[in-house]
Amino acid sequence: MSTPAALPKTIYRILTEQAWAKAQATGAFSGSEHDVRDGFIHFSTAAQVAETAAKHYARMTDLVLLWVDVEPIAHALRWEVSRGGALFPHLYAELPSHAVRRAALLELDANGVHVLPAALE
Repeated sequence: MSTPAALPKTIYRILTEQAWAKAQATGAFSGSEHDVRDGFIHFSTAAQVAETAAKHYARMTDLVLLWVDVEPIAHALRWEVSRGGALFPHLYAELPSHAVRRAALLELDANGVHVLPAALE
């Protein structure tokens, strides 16, 4: 386990609208099937989220992008080597909905590529 030299204050998670609605109703996101299988919730940094969308959510609709504040989850967050040797944030706990600062629907462009908001940190 390593930590990036400059720890970002915000990390990102893509999930379905249905999963986000359930997390809001229950107060926490417990992870997707993929997360449960791996034993942690997968996140991306601002620099990684476009590739994550293309690799794992290609052409999918009804998706939400979450801006997650690192501070309230830092105790359970680990930075681990993943795709291409890059460090990715992995949460070894549920994601409390109060740690989410913003949520936005992800639209597809004419080519079926997700259009990410310009305001990623």
